[in-house]
Amino acid sequence: MLAPAIRQDIYNIYGFVRFADEIVDTFHDYDKEKLFSYFEEDLEKALQNKISLNPVLNSFQHTVHKYAIPRELIGAFMKSMKLDLYKKEYTTFEEYNEYIYGSADVVGLMCLKVFVNGNDKKYDELKESAMRLGSAFQKVNFLRDLKADYEDLNRTYFPETDLSCLNEESKQQIIAEIEADFDAGFKGILKLPLEAKFGVYTAYVYYKKLLSKLKKTSSVEIKNTRIRVPDYEKIGLLAKCYLNYRLNLL
Repeated sequence: MLAPAIRQDIYNIYGFVRFADEIVDTFHDYDKEKLFSYFEEDLEKALQNKISLNPVLNSFQHTVHKYAIPRELIGAFMKSMKLDLYKKEYTTFEEYNEYIYGSADVVGLMCLKVFVNGNDKKYDELKESAMRLGSAFQKVNFLRDLKADYEDLNRTYFPETDLSCLNEESKQQIIAEIEADFDAGFKGILKLPLEAKFGVYTAYVYYKKLLSKLKKTSSVEIKNTRIRVPDYEKIGLLAKCYLNYRLNLL
């Protein structure tokens, strides 16, 4: 759904962030801290030398240098991933927002660097919207994966919320926060270059649909079931997004 000119670079960013996330979330039979440390060292060498024998890092460093992606964004991402190695609970909104900035907002900003293709004025104009959209996606993931994060990884991300007794009031507060992020993010989607607009808009519509399902699901069921959008609904959403895009309704 992205133009061929930018598709590979978004793959390269996704490959990098997914690799780091897999280390901290799924390599349970290994020393994850040691593996993550190796990954950090290899990343630093890849960025310095502009080459790596690790194909994921080699692809990522190519995109970083091609679009001058700031090292601060990469550092913030790695910091949040490292927190997942040992931090199990976020008790303040400051901690929560810092984690989301590093785990989601900066990924949106890396992608935005590719989308605007070096146009710094456009990047600055859309920066806030990209961060809010990244936050919305991440918070929806938190709500959808509540059961797995709490039971399998022993993590709770939402501050001032007791997930063992999540009620409708606290659920609705979280959803209201996400909806505000979506509204801010949508304003930026409308201003994206054509090469990126369809893909980002489709992701937005899908996550909005997922949030709608979570909103209609009781807090008890959210704690016990992973809510998803069925494939047939995804196909319908895709068709609707494509029609809106082709008719210039965005």
